[in-house]
Amino acid sequence: MHFTQSTIALALFAGALQAQQPVPNIRADSISRPGVSDSLDSARLSRREAIALALAHNPQLEIARAQIGEAKARKVEAVSIPDPAAIASLDQQPGVFRSSSSGQKNVGVGVVVPFPNKLRLQGKIAQSDVASAELAYQLGRQLVAAQTAEAYDSLLVALRHRADLTEADTLARNFLQRTEARFNAGTAAKLDVIKATVDVAQAANQLLTNALDVQTAGSALDRLLGRPTGVAVIPTDSLVVPDSVPSLDRIIAAGLAARPELASIAAQRQGARAATSLAKQFWLPDLTLSVNKDYNLPDPALYSTGLSFPFPIFFWQHTRGTIAESSFRERELAATERDVRASVTQDLRDSYATARIALQQAVFIRDQLLPSARAAYRAAYASYTLGGSSALEVLDARRTLLDAESQYTDALAAANISRYELERAVSVPLDTIH
Repeated sequence: MHFTQSTIALALFAGALQAQQPVPNIRADSISRPGVSDSLDSARLSRREAIALALAHNPQLEIARAQIGEAKARKVEAVSIPDPAAIASLDQQPGVFRSSSSGQKNVGVGVVVPFPNKLRLQGKIAQSDVASAELAYQLGRQLVAAQTAEAYDSLLVALRHRADLTEADTLARNFLQRTEARFNAGTAAKLDVIKATVDVAQAANQLLTNALDVQTAGSALDRLLGRPTGVAVIPTDSLVVPDSVPSLDRIIAAGLAARPELASIAAQRQGARAATSLAKQFWLPDLTLSVNKDYNLPDPALYSTGLSFPFPIFFWQHTRGTIAESSFRERELAATERDVRASVTQDLRDSYATARIALQQAVFIRDQLLPSARAAYRAAYASYTLGGSSALEVLDARRTLLDAESQYTDALAAANISRYELERAVSVPLDTIH
């Protein structure tokens, strides 16, 4: 009898020492996606490498690059001089396609020469389209970079949640073993064993749900990288608390100077002004030069040379039509620029507030909530091992710890993703803003 009591006391004392050990913290970057081996079909990528791969192979950026080529081709067309036209005709003949000596056999060549200033203005209009396409490509690169960073961190979040859930599953199984040992020793109720068993089942179910989250995040990252969906991407970076962000005033100043949308509107306004100037030059002639020869005339052959140009007497059609359209286009772009500037400012302010609050939440959970939850769980587990608390208190403390770890993971993701969103809103790296 004394030997049995001594054995139970020794086991309880060993359990208390084990409960006082630090709770293991499994790093998300030390594990891979479930069911995925590090094979030739997988890729170990850092966040920077993933962004570089997306910028090189993302289909949306390939579309934008093709659109830049199209705009440059349209510029060449806008400043091109029309090709000369050769003309052959049978005039004053006795029938269709019937020739006679009394008729005329005319052969000529003609060319339309646009007024030089019109070609210059057409080139300016086309150049504004090229600039807009290039700025749209720049904006697309920024969006793809931000989306790739967010998708990369989403995969890290899913993996870190899996690490937390794996730790929770281990703790639940250890607690079940401890409860069964106490039940066999007659110091715990059967209800405690049932509760511990249910807790193990819940932990296993959460791991199954997390496996789907990991797969979904990996597929989204594959698509952004331009890789076949389902090919494993194994991240080599980990989630950390990001650096602080610059002040709001510097953020707004840098964003208003660098946002591609504002530069694109400026280029479009320049093209619209050139279009209005071109429309107002309707009275400038496009010269039509032609040379003709009649082969039915006796030798030596006689030539005729002509020069023609339009005479725009219906001027009101131009002032109320093309000129009015271009003028309204300028007014439209001016109002659009004001609206885009206000939208960009709002975007910068909102992104700054989100990044700052998310950073504060991550720091608070790391320094305040998570240590308290770990200490509470250790205390509850040690007390239960010594027979001082119930199984319900231990399970409640473990759930609180799991919730705190999950909140910290989500807070790290929010802090990093909101920083990428702020960098996207500013359009320049935050490290370069001083």
